[in-house]
Amino acid sequence: MAPIEDHLYMKLCAELASCLSISLASARRKVELVAARDGVKNLNNKKDIAERLLKEARSHKSSGDVEVAAKLDELLRALAEEENFMVED
Repeated sequence: MAPIEDHLYMKLCAELASCLSISLASARRKVELVAARDGVKNLNNKKDIAERLLKEARSHKSSGDVEVAAKLDELLRALAEEENFMVED
């Protein structure tokens, strides 16, 4: 397991994970992918990227877009004709 780099960086990733309803590792990976795409290796720049992604996620959430969790709930809801379907006997 990778060591914790910086408390503020991990906090930003945790807030991003909470906002997007994903795991901390996924949020951290998302930040690392954007950093790699931009050619960023400095921790301070990664914090800036995490802050930017968090602001974008919060703006999407507040603008009325369907939340990820609500979208997942909608996708998992069974249709009336599928309620009693059994995979195995």
